[in-house]
Amino acid sequence: MTVSGGEPLVWGVRTYVMGIINLSPDSFSGDGLGADISAIVEQALRFQEAGADFIDVGAESTRPGAAPIAPQDEIRLLAPALEALSPVVKIPISVDTYKAEVARRALAAGGSIINDVWGLKAEPEVAKVAAEAGAPLILMHNQKGRSYRCLLPDVKESLSGSVQIALAAGVRRENIVLDPGIGFGKTPDHNLEILRRLQELKEPGLPLLVGSSRKSTIGFVLNLPVEERLEGTAATVSLSIAGGADIVRVHDVKQMVRVCRMTDAIVRGWRPENWGR
Repeated sequence: MTVSGGEPLVWGVRTYVMGIINLSPDSFSGDGLGADISAIVEQALRFQEAGADFIDVGAESTRPGAAPIAPQDEIRLLAPALEALSPVVKIPISVDTYKAEVARRALAAGGSIINDVWGLKAEPEVAKVAAEAGAPLILMHNQKGRSYRCLLPDVKESLSGSVQIALAAGVRRENIVLDPGIGFGKTPDHNLEILRRLQELKEPGLPLLVGSSRKSTIGFVLNLPVEERLEGTAATVSLSIAGGADIVRVHDVKQMVRVCRMTDAIVRGWRPENWGR
């Protein structure tokens, strides 16, 4: 798999940036594009030009209290977008869904990665879809309610369970990515603790994705609306990298690519190709 600029994907060299494209009109971040194909393609190309390594396309809002949508309605939004994107973008397209039927149709329409916000706990059949397609699978921690016996061990145990479901279905271990689920089934203090102790969630051989962009915890800490959370997002992205994140999922791609590169230069020893010229 190649990412920005045709570079081969190698974990640990630098942090990879996943740009968010929301199709849902009720996205929490207010950036839902609906069925506007030209706007979707324009945003994807803008993200690619800004240095995104992946595009993540979702059609169902995951904001707290959002009602789930039927698979056929999700497909109705996703399929035309993916069919328009896949011929023109040169970076992998991730599909944000936890439904097996939607995942199958999305991969056929041009998606190449499945991003399951329920970590196979909603529909374990998603793992079989990924295995049959040989598609990478992002497994996020999520739960109903915010009660934990002990936060980090509980999250780690749940993610391990998701990994076992994936492996049992035939997903290759090298195709699995873990996501601690910032903002999902967690209080703001839980989210801050996970970000502070991210290194404890690292599993050998499994890259870690963090999606803290514009999340409500930033709003609570800074008392800012969603459209003013850029600096707060930058802080969480930089410290996530220091804590071991391999991918960051963000709305503001241009700015966060810069944050990642500067942080990578300090944390990972990354250097630009023209260094010293």
